[in-house]
Amino acid sequence: MNNEPTMVGAPRAGGHHFLIGFILGGVAGAGLTMLLAPRVAAELRQRVKDSARTLGRAATERYQQTSERIGDAVDELTKKGQGVRDEVLEAVASGAHEVERFATDHETSKRRAR
Repeated sequence: MNNEPTMVGAPRAGGHHFLIGFILGGVAGAGLTMLLAPRVAAELRQRVKDSARTLGRAATERYQQTSERIGDAVDELTKKGQGVRDEVLEAVASGAHEVERFATDHETSKRRAR
């Protein structure tokens, strides 16, 4: 161990190597960043565009599927509604016919009773 007294604030041996390494590392990192950043940014933009296109296609496909389902449901409800309407029309016509027949029979009975 070194028994020599050290002064407060005096540079230690090897301290300047750390500082030089720190500066060189910063310069190398900045250089790599400038070298790679445009490519990374371009790749990121392309990935965002691709993702947006994929999302757009998926949204369009879902919209078309949903539109088809709704169209099918409307068609089915329309057919059912028309079927109910036809059944009601037949029931009313049948009821009207029965009322007319009852009225005719009643009139006939009244005339016979006189």
